[in-house]
Amino acid sequence: MKVQDVMMRTPAFCDPETNLGAAVEILWNRNCGMLPIVDAQQKVVGVVTDRDLCVALGTRNRLPGEIKVGEVASGNVYACRPEDDIHAALETIAKHKVRRLAVLNKQGALEGILSMDDVVLHAEAGGAGRTTELSHAQIVETLRRVYGPQLPELVSRAIAA
Repeated sequence: MKVQDVMMRTPAFCDPETNLGAAVEILWNRNCGMLPIVDAQQKVVGVVTDRDLCVALGTRNRLPGEIKVGEVASGNVYACRPEDDIHAALETIAKHKVRRLAVLNKQGALEGILSMDDVVLHAEAGGAGRTTELSHAQIVETLRRVYGPQLPELVSRAIAA
């Protein structure tokens, strides 16, 4: 199974100058939790999540219309390509502990979004010796890795302190 078989093809997005009020409205209207931020060439230059917006609004003591998404966005863009195998995308999701990936074409332009919600909806139950391209067990393992504690990193920090 390829990412293109699962991804959402009409992604919501914004530009760095979009204010937080408008970004929240986009998330609300499109029922999504992440907005890729694209430049004039449609290249993804960052992402902003619903959590990023909530934290910014709760800590900046400014009106939503006064804050630009470019001020609060993460420059870390975790992505995959439409032709990638879904298991490779799940590995990226697990490794970086994110729930969504931007799907970029070979030129780096936004093609879609792959979310764990999309993956869950496309999973198949195995059973009675039947193999599946994307099993419930694979999804649960990915989610465990996304939500699980980062024990080696935490232990390393505690030892170093």
